[in-house]
Amino acid sequence: MVEPNAGGHGDLDAIIIGAGIAGMYQLYRLRELGLRVRVYEAGTDVGGTWYWNRYPGARFDSESWSYGYSFSKELLQEWEWPEHFSAQPDTLRYLNYVADKFDLRRDMRFGHRVTAAHFDTATSRWTITLDNGEQDSAHLLVTALGPLSAYTLPNIPGRDSFQGTACHTARWPREGLDLKGKRVGIIGTGATAIQTIQTIAKEVGHLTVFQRTPNWAAPLHNRKITEEEQKAIKASYDEIFERCRQTSTCFIHNTDPRKALEVSAEEREEFWEKLYAEPGFGIWVGNFQDVLVDPEANALASEFMAKKIRQRVRDPKVAEKLIPRNHGFGTRRLPLESGYFEVYNQDNVRLVDILETPIERITPEGIRTSAEDFAFDVLIYATGFDGVTGPYDRIDIRGPGGRRLKDDWTGTPRTFLGMLAEGFPNMLMVLGPHTARGNIPRNIEEIVDWLTGLIRHMRDHGLTRVEARPEAVEDWGRHVEKAASGLLFSQVNSWQTGVNRNVEGRDVLRILGYYGGAVQYRRKAGAVAAQGYREFLFG
Repeated sequence: MVEPNAGGHGDLDAIIIGAGIAGMYQLYRLRELGLRVRVYEAGTDVGGTWYWNRYPGARFDSESWSYGYSFSKELLQEWEWPEHFSAQPDTLRYLNYVADKFDLRRDMRFGHRVTAAHFDTATSRWTITLDNGEQDSAHLLVTALGPLSAYTLPNIPGRDSFQGTACHTARWPREGLDLKGKRVGIIGTGATAIQTIQTIAKEVGHLTVFQRTPNWAAPLHNRKITEEEQKAIKASYDEIFERCRQTSTCFIHNTDPRKALEVSAEEREEFWEKLYAEPGFGIWVGNFQDVLVDPEANALASEFMAKKIRQRVRDPKVAEKLIPRNHGFGTRRLPLESGYFEVYNQDNVRLVDILETPIERITPEGIRTSAEDFAFDVLIYATGFDGVTGPYDRIDIRGPGGRRLKDDWTGTPRTFLGMLAEGFPNMLMVLGPHTARGNIPRNIEEIVDWLTGLIRHMRDHGLTRVEARPEAVEDWGRHVEKAASGLLFSQVNSWQTGVNRNVEGRDVLRILGYYGGAVQYRRKAGAVAAQGYREFLFG
């Protein structure tokens, strides 16, 4: 590597793609090593997910006080989360506060989308190309792209013909949209759609929801943080983050040691009622230990959740349409909601099941299904993302000899620990495929700290090149598949298993995360570092 802080354009130690939670923290850590780093970000400021996703009702469903950065005790004491589950404006305000506090923007270039990244074997450097044609290079390329950043529009004929206002939730206008009294159509009923629907239904003139696949959803139970709670939280951060470290998903919730099939029906019902009434993901990741692995236990949990939908939606026919039939409870990413199901009790909201009456095309006036024509002032596409590998596919990434990452990942991605891709030296991934999944900032901090340790090892030993040994990649791939094999979700189509009908070639199940749990992932990654990185080839 070059000497720390050597001057000039093109003499960087590292380039980071993305100025979200991961890119910001990786910059902070590499600065500590004295490296010269530059961050390229497509947006006009920091924030990543929380910069782009400005749609009405956007908020996270991790407890806010378990979500923020843990690396600075001073930051933890200075910042106050206003709610237990923070809304997007407050989360973005937090990330701007962090950027200001640690002067991160001086090493960031905004409004620059990276379109290509090519590795030069002779120099062991990556050269990136921006959307304006400019180039830059560095020894290390760190991809902090975010697993859900490549948004997808629906493959529906006539999509560009609509003459009203149309937008994807991930590109909601910064100035907002005036929906008051408007005729609005929304396509999608995933996590983003649920947050949007329950929020805009209060102000639109009429809302038509086009649903292909209903999703299980549970109450968020959000509320303001009181002054007394604020003091208690600030006094307990060590315990909060240690608890996150001890759970398999890095949330504060831990799986119940009991099995649903081994307790009485009364105990099951009482426990599920308790979880349903509590805030957060407890009903998903703090449930009985067999709910996500045993079909019979999962069927019982699904029936409990279906009963709740029937209780909350007045029209029995609508309630039945909102109950998933093609996947069990918790086998897809569980949305948390605040009055979502009650929205369908409103006179100005209509649910259209497009499995019954498919959308044939988008027209200049709105949407045509096989049954009728709909006229809208506004169309909202809540049609999700090409998850995990999608952001990589949208950059022309080429390793030695012109080897294309997109070609390598046509089937299952080949990585080691989800942090290095086979055959792509010096490319380090934060939240790449096959890393642990859960409370994202907790996952990010652990991965960034591990990668920083690897980079420190290289610096201390005068090394300029690192790549994973093929046999290590092979072993990790087998372990990833084995860890997911016992989970019911692994056989369910979703972005977590790489299926997206709006993207060509995304119709085959693939395991894109590591589902052996964060504790086990940390143990395996820690052993690699402790044993001197024997799984890598250095140069």
